Amino acid sequence: MVEERVSTGSGNLSGGKGRSSHAAAKPASLSEVSIQEEERMHTHMEELDRVLGGGIVPGSLTLVGGDPGIGKSTLLLQVCRHMAADGCKVLYISGEESLRQIKIRANRLGEFSDKLQLLCETNLEIVEDTIRSVMPDITIIDSIQTMYREEISSAPGSVSQVRESTSVLLQLAKGLNVSVFIVGHVTKEGTVAGPRVLEHMVDTVLYFEGDRHASYRILRGVKNRFGSTNEIGVFEMKEEGLIEVKNPSEFMLSGRPEGANGSIVSCSMEGTRPILLEIQALVCHSSFGIPRRQSIGTDFNRVNLLMAVLEKRLGVQMSDCDAYVNLAGGMRIVEPAIDLGIAMAIVSSFKNRAIDDKLIAFGEIGLSGEVRGVSMAQQRVAEAAKLGFTTCVVPEVDRSRLKTVEGIKVIGVKTVKDAMELI
Repeated sequence: MVEERVSTGSGNLSGGKGRSSHAAAKPASLSEVSIQEEERMHTHMEELDRVLGGGIVPGSLTLVGGDPGIGKSTLLLQVCRHMAADGCKVLYISGEESLRQIKIRANRLGEFSDKLQLLCETNLEIVEDTIRSVMPDITIIDSIQTMYREEISSAPGSVSQVRESTSVLLQLAKGLNVSVFIVGHVTKEGTVAGPRVLEHMVDTVLYFEGDRHASYRILRGVKNRFGSTNEIGVFEMKEEGLIEVKNPSEFMLSGRPEGANGSIVSCSMEGTRPILLEIQALVCHSSFGIPRRQSIGTDFNRVNLLMAVLEKRLGVQMSDCDAYVNLAGGMRIVEPAIDLGIAMAIVSSFKNRAIDDKLIAFGEIGLSGEVRGVSMAQQRVAEAAKLGFTTCVVPEVDRSRLKTVEGIKVIGVKTVKDAMELI
């Protein structure tokens, strides 16, 4: 624990420069409040616009977090390129790279308009003065952990410096109606480094997820004052930058083996978007006293719970077996709707029986072995039919409410035992 000494000095912190005397705020009734839709600037990247709720809101403050090398700076540089081409004045402020490094990365992405201006600076006073003089439509700060204010004696990236820097940028965004994007470093746990108040202060928090060694990237909104927090955007990293994946289901199922046991397709909802993904399971006898269990892409404890339900309710003895569960494609899903798919994949591998390649299953499994209903079942079935699946195993409570979808047979199951009879 290191004590931080904060000297306020004679100046007024938190953006006191250039502020007039405070006007008295007056309360207003609900009937006087306007609810007009916010104006939005489209980024020409449909996946990003979807996560933002329809586009960039003028005067908003957005925090973008993610692992090192995941593509945060590349994504924002592509946004700068599209917005500058539309005539917007864009200011890119980097505290981590030189102008030459940014130029090298920009050359891979294509031609840039002169509307984009670059600045390499970490002093918050200079950054504030530059934003006030340039008056850009969009400002990128890469990254917030490199910004510092001289009046605060602690080092850049400390709690005091990050809080103060974010406060100044927030007042600039609201006062000048400038859309500000902040890049934030993440900790080993995957959360944005710095004080928790950082996420409370901003309007939108986006997390860029994915394996840096794989080609896919997932942009997830975890907070959004101007839209839904359940939407995701899927990108593929290529040499020319991030390319949008318009049909994630088809992308996730590419390369799926045919006629293999322990493999099944399930459906998860990410906001309003149904995404089909392949669930793989491998169950084999263990040569050790304690069997090994491992899951990739889903909750490890959930897999253990489902295996316990299968042993208790179906008599499938797997106490001496190693078990591995993998969500192919690299997505991480925690929605309970994929329970039925995981259970069927485990039993398929244990019995060494392949599941029909054109079958899809989804549903939540309870401790009594019952299959519970899930939300938005109609959209899931429609997505499966669109991609050529012919059979859909769903909870019986959902089957009774579903409308007929042409080209696909819907089978309702009440318990895990009913579902396993299909294998």
